[in-house]
Amino acid sequence: MTRRTHDIRHSGAVKAFGIAALALGGLAAVNTLVARRDERRHPPEGRFLTVDGVRLHYLEAGSGPPVVLLHGNASTLDDSLASGLFDRLARSHRVIAFDRPGMGYSERPRGRDWTPEDQADLLARAFAVLGIGQAVVVGHSYATLVALALALDHPDSARALVLLAGYYFPTTRVDALMVAPVATPVLGDLLRHTLSPPLSKAMMPLMLKAMFSPQPVPDDLTGTFPAALITRPGQLRANAQDGVTMVPAADRLQHRYAGLSLPVAIVAGHGDRVVTQEEQSGRLHHVLPNSTLHWVPGAGHMVHYAAPDLVAGCVDRLSVEQAPVEPLIAE
Repeated sequence: MTRRTHDIRHSGAVKAFGIAALALGGLAAVNTLVARRDERRHPPEGRFLTVDGVRLHYLEAGSGPPVVLLHGNASTLDDSLASGLFDRLARSHRVIAFDRPGMGYSERPRGRDWTPEDQADLLARAFAVLGIGQAVVVGHSYATLVALALALDHPDSARALVLLAGYYFPTTRVDALMVAPVATPVLGDLLRHTLSPPLSKAMMPLMLKAMFSPQPVPDDLTGTFPAALITRPGQLRANAQDGVTMVPAADRLQHRYAGLSLPVAIVAGHGDRVVTQEEQSGRLHHVLPNSTLHWVPGAGHMVHYAAPDLVAGCVDRLSVEQAPVEPLIAE
């Protein structure tokens, strides 16, 4: 290879790199503008409090025995509004729904792994600030691990648990491997601000279909749930971190479940395409000494949409009783 040929190729590589850098920079700028637009369209509906330097967004309504609602991964507190569960419970309870750290309008500062135990620690402090006391804690999907960690590490914060379509025991999760690059410090920052937002938006219909299957995606979901917020760069980091920490957290916590004595209602749907409930919820029921298991035929992963009255019934009973709830039948 002559020096001239080498110089031409080097010059071409430099130009290609420069064009790629400009394209990624432009894409990052567009994604930032889109995220700001989406936030204007879907502003925070609740209040804010700062705990240990972390700003948390929460929504509160009603009066009576306290109930705390915790949403799953790639979601926001609006999930409890869209399902109707928040308004149903607010008729007879003081209901507080949190955006978990990094989700919706809650912060997730760097420097912590934000495992379920980390999130439970922060929420326990938020309970104290808000004067919640012992609450019935309702967790969906990933948040069932947060609810269990809260009950294990902060027993004064939880009166009872209602666990919806949860993940409790470690398994091989391909989705955790897929999101791992997005959770890394350098590569993840690049992906989250450039390629990940438009790809996530494009995949959203398929993701929703899998989450609700075998039930159809509700026709009014786009008007009741701000799906655009979960594809912002900041929340994509939180989504990915939760995906990466889920399996090791289940591995840690599974050895402690049998020590829980508080009442637990486990609600699961047959046909769940996100978590195999027959293996997860059925097994947890056998491990927990004071639990009941409530199956919802054909409900899939979004069981609180398919049977909100059943979930609310579990909360109603556990908020006034210390005995386990008798299994209910979804209509």
